[in-house]
Amino acid sequence: MTGKATRTLLSGALLVVGTLLAGCATAESKAPGWTAQPGSGATAPASADASSPATASVGASPGAASSGTPQAVATAAAWKTFSDSGKTVSFDLPEDWIAQSVTPEEGTLPGALKIEVKKSDGTFMAALRTGLPPSSAECPETSRRPYTVVSSVPVEVAAAGGEGTIPPRVVFRVIQGYRYFGSYGITNVVGGADGQACELRNILRGPAGKGDYSFGDLVAVKAFAPDEKVAPAKAFDTLGEAARYANEGTEFANVQRMLMSLKIKN
Repeated sequence: MTGKATRTLLSGALLVVGTLLAGCATAESKAPGWTAQPGSGATAPASADASSPATASVGASPGAASSGTPQAVATAAAWKTFSDSGKTVSFDLPEDWIAQSVTPEEGTLPGALKIEVKKSDGTFMAALRTGLPPSSAECPETSRRPYTVVSSVPVEVAAAGGEGTIPPRVVFRVIQGYRYFGSYGITNVVGGADGQACELRNILRGPAGKGDYSFGDLVAVKAFAPDEKVAPAKAFDTLGEAARYANEGTEFANVQRMLMSLKIKN
């Protein structure tokens, strides 16, 4: 092959590669991306605490912990930051969502906050609660139900450690009853032993005397009875449905990004 022909072929190849790269850059710039499961997909063993970075694969059996495939899911294009009047907590949320301070429930500590987050149409998405009294971890064996961690990612947020705690994580977990009941939130509390629990608590242990924090759709989710109200928890017929909600849906991508932006000031 002559030198002139070789140069022609190389030029053509470079042109094709440049075109492909340009096309990829254009596709990625259409909308912001949020990766629900960052990392290489390392799997935690099923015998480990099920609030660790393990995920449920579509069709997984109850209590299973297996690696999920990272997926980039688009979130809202515009975001804003909410902070309470005392500047003790702050978080980001989509521009068209609403964050509003409301009266905390009875039994919370002095100075407690409750901030509800809703979509523009009034749909409840999450509540940030502070000053919660310590919750009980008692769980009779006869009341335990299988649960699965569908999504779990580490988050940098202040929390007290100690027995029964793990590094803080943003999680989406389901517990099995007559359906699979799902809930999302931030926690540093162990879910349960051997994939069994009475309830899954979206709780961050706070400093001594300050109470606990909760940021999620529920403070705790359980296996509901058929005559109980499920909302704002999610209900799924299969683990596959729960996995698709967490790994493919824009709603959860927005929620996850909001939860991970939480900042707690002393």
